[in-house]
Amino acid sequence: MHDEFLMGNAAIARGAIAAGLNLIAGYPGTPSTEVLENVAKSKREGTYVEWSVNEKAALELAAGASYAGARTMVTMKQVGLNVASDPLMSLEYVGIKGGMIVMVADDPGPISSQTEQDTRKFAEFSKLPCFDPSSVQEAYDMISDAFELSEKYGTPVFLRSTTRVSHGYASITVKDESEYYTNTPEGFVKDSKRWVIFPRLSFANHKKIEARNVELSKIFSEYEKNKICYTDEAVTRKNIGEAAGDNDQAVEAAGRLGVAAGGVSFAYALEAMKVTGKLPIFKVSTPFPFPEEKALEFLKDKSEVLCLEELDPVIERELTYVCGKYNLDVKIRGKLTGDTVNAGENTIDSIIGDIQRFIDKDGAAAEAQNADSGAASAGTGASNAGTANAGSANAGAGSATGTGSAEPVPELPVRPPVLCAGCPHRASFYAVKKAMQGRKTVFCGDIGCYTLGNAMPLDMVDTCLCMGAGVNIAQGVGHIEPDTKCFAFVGDSTFFASAITGVINAVYNQADMTLIVLDNSTTAMTGHQPHPGTGHTMMGEIVAKINIEQILRGIGLTTVETIDPLDMKGSIELIKRVADEPGVKAVIFKSPCVAIVPPNKALHIDQEKCIKCKKCIREIGCPGIVINDGRVEIDTSLCTGCTLCLLVCPVGAIS
Repeated sequence: MHDEFLMGNAAIARGAIAAGLNLIAGYPGTPSTEVLENVAKSKREGTYVEWSVNEKAALELAAGASYAGARTMVTMKQVGLNVASDPLMSLEYVGIKGGMIVMVADDPGPISSQTEQDTRKFAEFSKLPCFDPSSVQEAYDMISDAFELSEKYGTPVFLRSTTRVSHGYASITVKDESEYYTNTPEGFVKDSKRWVIFPRLSFANHKKIEARNVELSKIFSEYEKNKICYTDEAVTRKNIGEAAGDNDQAVEAAGRLGVAAGGVSFAYALEAMKVTGKLPIFKVSTPFPFPEEKALEFLKDKSEVLCLEELDPVIERELTYVCGKYNLDVKIRGKLTGDTVNAGENTIDSIIGDIQRFIDKDGAAAEAQNADSGAASAGTGASNAGTANAGSANAGAGSATGTGSAEPVPELPVRPPVLCAGCPHRASFYAVKKAMQGRKTVFCGDIGCYTLGNAMPLDMVDTCLCMGAGVNIAQGVGHIEPDTKCFAFVGDSTFFASAITGVINAVYNQADMTLIVLDNSTTAMTGHQPHPGTGHTMMGEIVAKINIEQILRGIGLTTVETIDPLDMKGSIELIKRVADEPGVKAVIFKSPCVAIVPPNKALHIDQEKCIKCKKCIREIGCPGIVINDGRVEIDTSLCTGCTLCLLVCPVGAIS
């Protein structure tokens, strides 16, 4: 260990490097920018660093690398989190393998931003653990803790900094290079039940997340950086005595005051108390899940607590909740009660004023105001509680009605969703599967009909997170496993919606991947709505079609091929050739959705030729092919005459 004089963002970067960082991606935004730049300057051999085209692309890229076991970090400012929120909310449900830190720098003031947003509130909203350092040293130390927690619980973790921590300088103790942790990624292990998001998976994982956060609240109550700093009575009487009028009763009352603070406001409070007098202080370093048991320990002998924090009343609301839950007669003061400002940065001077007013013997008016607002809140809470109880009762009644029927209701058969009979996506997936047979691959899917390509027997969607994410996840896996052939499947509508930026990111950052555009000329899964490639609008106007191939060439792709996936032989040969080309390349499988074109004549199986090998069923899984009394038959009510099964049959029994 040795000491260095570092900026907060440099300390975060060095902490990540020391903790075994394998990949970092981000989008520049003050006050976060220097983290990634410092990693680039000091990184270890093998660490990948990237400025992505936006925060969404950066987070998806890091997610893919994390799926492969890499330790990753994403950097952004608070408004950038809005851009990254789409994949982040889904990633919480899917989870990760290698540790993943989402470093967000909030900008109280705001100094260089269009909003004052508090990432601690976003942590609660997304149900993700959040670390909130109060100093440069703590920012360095917390990185290692965050990575370990992330891997233990398989979840992304927030590191929320603020301007004065990110841009402050301090002499801190850092590890020598010989003490650095080395993380060796295991590699991506295919498991569609884990990495492909479906409603059933989200429902099951939601319950696990809620249980995990209850556990984390207890663990964070024992976390060394969530602590209660006490002062002895003599010091308390000496410093508070003057403000309390040297009255013993007043001094005793003042002795039951306390302060709760988080982030840089904790450091300010310690400085301020050199002027105002010392008070017990509760330091909150993990605002979510909130360390409830530690808070209860702090509150048990207090009469009033002043909350000092930037930006929202997060600690204040949590302490108010704890008081209500445990029936504690403690007045919680802060932004909600008008005792501290509810916008802008805190400073040492502003906190000196906050604490002086708090311990002033003439604070009775503020106390009365707080009591009134507390009573109103209690009334509202009681009303809401009554509503919740009524809802529970109604739910119980519904259950009783359902189970009280005269005859038991038989269980419905499990019918998982599948691609429609004749869907061209089936042919596209099958062509890629046959072309890549026996090779190390990862197939990153996306949101749409083609997500169903994960079902057996195709089994061609290894990951699915949110719209457009597959393009960046493929890049993330590729950076960690360069010997893997990475494919990203995206539909034509999703391409326009959110995948274009991912392709630009791949070209700009020199990724090696194959983009597969499944162009069926509509937004199929949601009901066949138009998109820029269809040539018409919802106003009924005929407009110029936006050509996907031209867009890809304009972005910088030199290899862009278009083919009908029902040309099976040509499609397989094309994929084999294109996949081995370096860099970013694309194949557009163009064939209309079966729901928007009239079907062809249904196919027929010649039972005399059929050898009952069932290859047509085992390999493509079309619902139009059925077994009836041991015979393989085609359901003419479903068959659209796409001819895919004809191409698969080894004996030519289908015509």
